Amino acid sequence: MAVQLSVAVRNARLDSIESTTGTAPTLEIRTGAHPTNCAAGDSGTLLASMTLPSNWMNDASGGTKTLTGTWQDLNADAGGTAGHFRIKQGATCHLQGSVTATGGGGDLELSSVSISALQSVTVTGFTLTDGNA
Repeated sequence: MAVQLSVAVRNARLDSIESTTGTAPTLEIRTGAHPTNCAAGDSGTLLASMTLPSNWMNDASGGTKTLTGTWQDLNADAGGTAGHFRIKQGATCHLQGSVTATGGGGDLELSSVSISALQSVTVTGFTLTDGNA
């Protein structure tokens, strides 16, 4: 039998992500697939980066945690097709995952994955779900 955790423990694990990354981490949106793990160096072209709001995620509830506030870069760094994201505190990557257009099922969703230099880029969806239910 697999280990099962209460909703309270799952919520606490999710809430610890925000306290570990700090109050205003940086979100980077990059081309291509994400690296093997967070410890690996950056890959792909940096398309957009933004400092996330001081309280960037809602409190966990029911084993999930969702974005809060506006996640936006008003002037994209470069043009290309978004493929992955990394959330960092300083140079340290703490989370990474896939990027798709809204409704595409990616870990992070944008209104469009096609980004042009200097355009505004806004995250439309981001939810973390803790396992072991």
